[in-house]
Amino acid sequence: MKTLEEIHQIREEKRKELDLRVNLKANTRETHILVCHGTGCTSSKSPKIIENFRKILKEKNIQNVRVIQTGCFGLCAKGPIVIIRPEDTFYAMVKPEDCEEIINTHIIEGKLVERLLCKDIDDKIVTRLDELNFYKKQKRIALKNCGIINPEDIDEYIAFDGYKALEKVLFNMTQDEVINEITESGLRGRGGARIPNRQKMVFYKNCRR
Repeated sequence: MKTLEEIHQIREEKRKELDLRVNLKANTRETHILVCHGTGCTSSKSPKIIENFRKILKEKNIQNVRVIQTGCFGLCAKGPIVIIRPEDTFYAMVKPEDCEEIINTHIIEGKLVERLLCKDIDDKIVTRLDELNFYKKQKRIALKNCGIINPEDIDEYIAFDGYKALEKVLFNMTQDEVINEITESGLRGRGGARIPNRQKMVFYKNCRR
């Protein structure tokens, strides 16, 4: 990527390709199996789950199904977590040996694997992550793409508005406008001194003169 136009092209084309990640009515024949690759799920063998899914799909020569590692879904106690899109089915506490059943029952037969569905705190069985009481009142902002994109695929990040703020700063704002924006935000450094970010930016601006 060398130009802004290239970034816009990637964002537009990749976003269409990944519509099934956020759109339950996506017009697609493809299925994505999303497997949490956060620290908690990784420690509970999610890398082996990813490996098993890919191996079984290859052995059975199943087309149009992709296995994607994602960032943390935020519900480590129920991990490893597996989400199947576009239907958005949520399976909890999945083990490597469960992969064969998920492929045979869910992917091939189109049926839910009932025993892997999550039970909420009120003992209600849920089929989607956002049906959990834990999530109903939450709105993710900084972490909104966790569980949706592969954090190691930069094109997927761009597809879901990655670098839009940087584009605005580089092409639509002056240095003073950027500093004013940071000032109004009230952001401070994460070190112990908690120095306002505005002071740092003014310092670096003056150093470049």
